[in-house]
Amino acid sequence: MAEEGTIRVLVAKPGLDGHDRGAKVVARALRDAGMEVIYTGIRQTPEMIVEAAVQEDVNVVGLSILSGAHLELFPPIVEGLKEKGMAEVLVVAGGIIPDEDVSTLQQMGIKAIFGPGTPTNDIAEFIKKELADRRN
Repeated sequence: MAEEGTIRVLVAKPGLDGHDRGAKVVARALRDAGMEVIYTGIRQTPEMIVEAAVQEDVNVVGLSILSGAHLELFPPIVEGLKEKGMAEVLVVAGGIIPDEDVSTLQQMGIKAIFGPGTPTNDIAEFIKKELADRRN
């Protein structure tokens, strides 16, 4: 895992969704908040995302989705992280996710869902607090 003081975040766009403005805004905000951010780019498979998380030794995986395929794409990412010994990685998601799917995603291991309009500093503060709580 990354050094104690440095939070490493992988921002990923799973699936065929080609719109990534929001993911780039979040990536920049997290970087500006002092985190080290790796952005995968668009059209990533779950396997590619898991492999990038392993290679980059991240503390956080942030998934951005607008396509509506979150219930198909997120489970293999969460399971893949567990299979690779990265069950402790904080997984968060953002984008267009219907309210009725939030509890299902949380049960599978997505710790937080950030919808459109969420202030980026709220996302950064959530990540910092969650990781600090885990270290204590």
